[in-house]
Amino acid sequence: MRGPLKALVSFLLASQMLLMTVYANPEWPSDTGIQAEAGIVVDVDSGAVLFGQKIHTTYPPASITKVLTALVVLENSSPEEMVTFSKNAVNNVEPDSGNKLNVTEGDQLSVEDCLYSLLLNSCNQAGNALAEHVAGSMEEFVTMMNEKIEELGCQESHFDNPSGLNGDTQYVSAYDMALIAREAYSNKKLVEINSALSHTFPPMIKNPEGLTIYNEHRLVKTTDSGSEFYFPSAVAGKTGYLIKAGNTLVTYAEQDGRRLVSVILKGSPRQYFVDGKSLLQFGYDRFENIPVTGNETSYISGEDSIEINGTAYKPSDLKLEADRVITLPKGSEFSQADKTLVTDLPDQSPEGAVALIQYSYNERNVGQAYLIAESEVLPSGEESEQESSEESTGEPETNSDSEETKAARGKGFLGVIAVVGIILVLAAGGTGFLMYRKKKEAREYALRREERRRRLREEGNSADFERILRERRNTKKK
Repeated sequence: MRGPLKALVSFLLASQMLLMTVYANPEWPSDTGIQAEAGIVVDVDSGAVLFGQKIHTTYPPASITKVLTALVVLENSSPEEMVTFSKNAVNNVEPDSGNKLNVTEGDQLSVEDCLYSLLLNSCNQAGNALAEHVAGSMEEFVTMMNEKIEELGCQESHFDNPSGLNGDTQYVSAYDMALIAREAYSNKKLVEINSALSHTFPPMIKNPEGLTIYNEHRLVKTTDSGSEFYFPSAVAGKTGYLIKAGNTLVTYAEQDGRRLVSVILKGSPRQYFVDGKSLLQFGYDRFENIPVTGNETSYISGEDSIEINGTAYKPSDLKLEADRVITLPKGSEFSQADKTLVTDLPDQSPEGAVALIQYSYNERNVGQAYLIAESEVLPSGEESEQESSEESTGEPETNSDSEETKAARGKGFLGVIAVVGIILVLAAGGTGFLMYRKKKEAREYALRREERRRRLREEGNSADFERILRERRNTKKK
């Protein structure tokens, strides 16, 4: 029998392994690579990291710093405001960093014009002038930059100046730069400016005929459509270079309703464009976004209430945050993502949010959605206490109802009690009936006692009756 038994065991083990293979989540794709030291590609809408290489190692950012500068400027000024270039703004740069806009002290441009120069041809003087305009000084603006990245959750970065030139404590990780870019390219005005292929400036002191500049990002430039670098889905981005930093690159892309950001740090000439393009192509080829609404049914359907921070919510009390997605490998299903309900919410939560659903897949964060209360809900216990109070009095606490209304409510309430009594009898059998009869007898006894008290009071013997009641209560306690 050993032979057949062994064969049977082998068959069962093989069947079990086959079932595990069938029902296991598809592996997270990793069939890509870059030659730069560090890089990352992130889905803008879900926040999922699709690929990362040394994403928490810090490097000098060079001019991709200007993406953060532009974001802080747009959040703290209006595009039409006029900026005056000071002597400090023009000269406070490294000797070999150039002056791409050929500005001089006293030149005036709008905030919008300065941002075009900052993002399209990386003018350092424009960064300085914008910083002074927004914050009063470059030092104060740098404080605003570092406060902004802290707000975004960056923990591995620090900035010393608005241009990205060398600084003693100026560094960034690929992960943090992706957080910055994700926020920046959610700003429509920033995308509008940074996606332009060219921009023409009005006359300036050294440019009396005006000046036209061109976008330097080669994944975006349509004039390079036949080159190895051009990527049709690339919309905007920023290049950077310093000897210490190497080539750095941020690229924002849109395709089939999906938005991606790639970051390259410590890259090499020309290759850093190839690396940025490869990461974006990988993100679009191997992943897809699945909407949370329409797929997530927990907490917002069914009859069971859920208690969150001391408040009981019915499914009808809650709704999902709109337009949220999770990012999964192509061929995966929404149900294959794990979820965790977080009730300790961050400060930047939307109005009405009571909890956060965080989704993961193969131990990777792939998206989130807030649970939002449709209307104000009483904390657990308050509603039942209010109902209990109404039941004990036979009427709500308000005294504004007419006598007819109270009578009608009393009849309705008694009708509900009768129905509940019948249900309890049917459900609990004889025990329910005995309890009902006991309560009925207690009510009848109370009525008889009250009637006797009234009668004795009229006869002048109510004191004797109260004494008898006290003696009975004392006997029961003993």
